[in-house]
Amino acid sequence: MALHNDFADQNCSVARTLEVIGERWSLLILRDAFLGVRRFDQFQSRLGISRNVLTARLQHLVEQGVLRREQYSERPPRSEYCLTSRGRDLYPVIMAMVDFGDRHAPTPAGPPRIFTHKGCGGLLDKRHLRCEKCGEDVPLRELAQEKGPGFDGPIGTFGPVEERAPASG
Repeated sequence: MALHNDFADQNCSVARTLEVIGERWSLLILRDAFLGVRRFDQFQSRLGISRNVLTARLQHLVEQGVLRREQYSERPPRSEYCLTSRGRDLYPVIMAMVDFGDRHAPTPAGPPRIFTHKGCGGLLDKRHLRCEKCGEDVPLRELAQEKGPGFDGPIGTFGPVEERAPASG
C-alpha cells in the first residue's frame, strides 16, 4: 500500500498521528512549546521560520486541539499559544525523539540538554520517562533540565507552563 499525501483515511494509528503532528515544523513548534515558548515572535526567531509557514502550522495545531490560542493583549491584539492537555500528552513522543537524537544523531560535544527529576535530582531515562536514581516515573510537571555539554542556545523551561483557563468572552 503506497502512502499518499493525506494519511487520514488509513487504518493506522501512526498515520493518523502524522496528520496531526507529522510535518517537521509542527514537531519543532511543539518542542519549543514544551520549552515554554508561547508567542509568535518567539517561535519565529527561535526557528527561523517564515511568518506564513508559522501561521499555517500554528493554526493547524490549534485546529487539532494540540495548542490553544489565547489573547494576552487587546491593543494591539496579540495572542500566545499554550499546550492543551492533548498537546501535553505528546510529552513521551517529544522525549523519545530527544532520546533518539541524543543516542543516534549526537552533537560532537554531547547532548544540549540534560533532563532530571525535580524530586530527587536524578537523571531522566528518556526512553522510559523514569528517574535513574529513585526509579520513579517522571511526569512532565516533575521534569527539570539544565545545559548539557552540547548546549549552544536558549535553555527554556521544559515542562508545562501553568495551565490557565481560556479567556472568557
